[in-house]
Amino acid sequence: MCVDLPNEMRSGIGRRRLMAGLGLGAAGLALGAGVPGEANAAKNPLRKFGPPSSRGSKTKLVLLGTAGGPTHFPGNDSAGIASALVVGDRYYLIDAGHGVLTQLRKANLGPENPAAQVGPLDVLAGIFLTHLHSDHVVDLNNVLVNGIYNGLQSVNKIPVWGPGNRGALPPLFGTGPAPAPVSPGNPTPGTREMTDLMVQMFATDLNDRIFDNRKPAPTQLWEGKDVPVPERYLKDPNGTPAPDMKPFTFYEDERVKVSATLVNHAPVFPALAYRFDTDDGSVVFSGDTAKCPNLVRLARNADVLVHEVIDEDWAGQLFPVPRSEAEEGLYQHLIQAHTLKSEVGSIAAEANVGTLVLSHLVPVIQPESVWAECAKGFDGRMVVGRDLDVIDVGK
Repeated sequence: MCVDLPNEMRSGIGRRRLMAGLGLGAAGLALGAGVPGEANAAKNPLRKFGPPSSRGSKTKLVLLGTAGGPTHFPGNDSAGIASALVVGDRYYLIDAGHGVLTQLRKANLGPENPAAQVGPLDVLAGIFLTHLHSDHVVDLNNVLVNGIYNGLQSVNKIPVWGPGNRGALPPLFGTGPAPAPVSPGNPTPGTREMTDLMVQMFATDLNDRIFDNRKPAPTQLWEGKDVPVPERYLKDPNGTPAPDMKPFTFYEDERVKVSATLVNHAPVFPALAYRFDTDDGSVVFSGDTAKCPNLVRLARNADVLVHEVIDEDWAGQLFPVPRSEAEEGLYQHLIQAHTLKSEVGSIAAEANVGTLVLSHLVPVIQPESVWAECAKGFDGRMVVGRDLDVIDVGK
């Protein structure tokens, strides 16, 4: 689940008052001088699990935002979950959490001359959404709609890939009558439908830009696409959200080959993990998921695994024992939809990845020392991700 906490819990206090307010929603570019990751390392020389110094690889992972869930914690300015995979002179955006367009500028992605109405989107090659929880897509509109003044007007039509229509409402949690669904005519739109609906929502603005400013129409700039998960794996969204399956390749261009698999972020469905294979190496993005054999298959022998994680001790503090039946249900719901910090290291070891990068940290306010446990059982390099970290990919 993505976690939305009431105000009293955001500072780590409140415990049983939680029940009334807890909502569960379940570079070949300008990456030279002034690389954000290297600047962060200089400011934080004691980061035991910080990124290594750049080796000048043409393929780089840039962590744009590392906060998991929609909750904004007081005193913490981490951006929402998003990453960029830079491959030569282009980059691919994986998820679009809050602040993503600002983070793309801070990451120096785009032309070296930041002239007005240029960059950082003029070198964007594609967008890949792991699932449609708000913390992963809430600023997609900024990239697409505001993008026509930030470089997107210079691109050929880019694909916006993501999960398709769920096909059924999620099961009702708890007892009592079922609520009326939002948008009952189409309560679970997928990525293609979502981007089309976004165009309708911003039609007033877009038509003004097109008619008055002579900007290109959305149909010229992007196209929403549902990842073509084989139909046989989509039959039981509520009972088997991540059926045993092999990864499948669904996108390829001159820079990357992208494969996907279903992962377990129930009741969200479909929830996807992605693998990007380049000439330099491979990077896997877990998306939000509990421990899942499908992900291990996808990540086998990858150079970098970017994996979500939740601090189960923190979750336990939210619901201290003894728990009521309702509290126990919510607690189990929380920890079963994410990967525990005690599990991440063994997953990386089983997949035989080179570097484990922790992102989508729940909660992002925890210090690096809390996440040190994630390295247990894994003898490769681990990076506790922070916004604007840069990790080289490949030899």
